[in-house]
Amino acid sequence: MRTVIYPGSFDPITNGHLDVIERAAKLFDRVIVGVAENESKKALFTLPERCELITRATRHLKNVTADTFSGLLVDYVVRRKAQAIIRGLRAISDFEYEFQMALMNRKLADRVETLFMMPKEQYTFISSRLVKEVAMLGGDIGEFVPRHVQQALRARLTKPQRP
Repeated sequence: MRTVIYPGSFDPITNGHLDVIERAAKLFDRVIVGVAENESKKALFTLPERCELITRATRHLKNVTADTFSGLLVDYVVRRKAQAIIRGLRAISDFEYEFQMALMNRKLADRVETLFMMPKEQYTFISSRLVKEVAMLGGDIGEFVPRHVQQALRARLTKPQRP
């Protein structure tokens, strides 16, 4: 079974992420959306909340699951018996960092391939950070995220923040 891991923080998942996931689902037997635990980033949603948002957004894709991981990505890829990592590239500015990460991952686990996918043009400027910022300032994010994510953001932003 050809398995790919699509790692990220997904705080929250966007339509750009979904575009990459949907296209990866056509190429691989199994797509695991790996929600990374990253203590250095202050997430708006918890790991289980992010997995639930992803699961709801991808329920139409029978070969896609959401999971969480911590530690080295390549260790997680090997543990899940995946053959590759998918990384989304929105702009040239993403390439240098992603290229360095891909080379490091290859050095750490040479059997794991990294594949780059670009989202459709209408999603190239969308990032979770920008979506959160627009939502915090009261802007309309309906075309950038699925409806349930928009609702979750609205609900989270009207409640007091977690410590």
